[in-house]
Amino acid sequence: MMSTLLNVMIADDEPIIREGIRDAVDWSSLGMIVAAEAEDGEEALEIALRQDIDILLVDMNMPFMNGISLMKRLREERPGCRFVIITGHDEFSYAQEAIRLGVKDYILKPVDPVHLQEVLDHIRTELNGDQQQEEYLKLATDQIQRNIPLLREQFCLEWLNGRLRQEEIRRQQEFLGLPAAQPAALTLIRWSGQAEGRPPLKEQDKQLLLFAIGNIAAELLSHIPLVICREDSGTIVLFLWEIPAAHMEERIIAAVRDHIGLHVQVWTQPVTNEEELEDIQPSELLHETYRQLKREWKEHSGLSPLVRRARSYIMEHYADPELTLEQLADTLQVSSTYLSRVMKKELGQSFIHVLVHARIQRAVQLLEESDRSILEVAEEVGYESQHYFSTAFKKVIGVSPNRYRRDVSSG
Repeated sequence: MMSTLLNVMIADDEPIIREGIRDAVDWSSLGMIVAAEAEDGEEALEIALRQDIDILLVDMNMPFMNGISLMKRLREERPGCRFVIITGHDEFSYAQEAIRLGVKDYILKPVDPVHLQEVLDHIRTELNGDQQQEEYLKLATDQIQRNIPLLREQFCLEWLNGRLRQEEIRRQQEFLGLPAAQPAALTLIRWSGQAEGRPPLKEQDKQLLLFAIGNIAAELLSHIPLVICREDSGTIVLFLWEIPAAHMEERIIAAVRDHIGLHVQVWTQPVTNEEELEDIQPSELLHETYRQLKREWKEHSGLSPLVRRARSYIMEHYADPELTLEQLADTLQVSSTYLSRVMKKELGQSFIHVLVHARIQRAVQLLEESDRSILEVAEEVGYESQHYFSTAFKKVIGVSPNRYRRDVSSG
């Protein structure tokens, strides 16, 4: 049963009809009350707009505004109001338009109390159902709103693992209030599950610390739309809809260390559809990017973010003939001496060694796959002099560029 009474209005220009309807029904047993009466259409409209009328019993032929005109107005202003027509036999020509307006039933004059009771009981049941459905929907909506972070995380994990089609991704993004575009980057945060200087942690404590790590990172990236995903393996993946600022990896590492005393490793991978990923479907792009990110972690898990960024910069800018250790250090905002020492310590290679090998690796590819001249290849990989290029090439590969091309062609 509804907790409040349903308000009924009787609109008929004949007082005896209004009185007959009012006396024909046990309104309280129906959970209703006759809240108002009106003797013409204009009065009925004014009252209905002023009061919260749930059910309107309306005569078709009233002064100033007939029943159809009244219902048209109320259907716009009070869409939840239910209509019951009070009619004579000669007024059934209104039936088609009345049905279109959502009329629930007809009551013939003179009013049959039993029929009226049945009609009103049916309306009450319907309104109760509407209210119950509305309450269920509100409850479901409230529960969804409370669980939006969890739903976003579950969705993004499925997306990350390549389990969703593009149309499903689009619908879920809209439903969960996420940006419609692909994420711009993924950031992977890994923690060993151990805390230095502390006894082995219980699983519950590990999960709490993972939760704290994710929140610390999210706070630093609060200006970017993001979703935090926590995998069972102790890995946190951040979906970022903007590329994070430079040095963000180091900032996350430092913040986690300062706040909760843990050491984490952080990697960021832009989500792009270029080079080797050009044939990947949009729905699979994120999954492939994540696979790349995990491969990079396995290959370089012992490297600091500074050295990884230095290597990435060299791989992206090796074709610049003016790329130097000093320029790279300035870009990374560290001293050249410190950068040189850290690269040598972690890679076992100097800056110039990494740069030369990046250039020669690309030169080998060009010599095998194109008919460019040696000078053109040299210039494309960052050498202004063919002589210096040939010298570097022979030192790394063991033969000159010309000899290498001849050997490849003859082989």
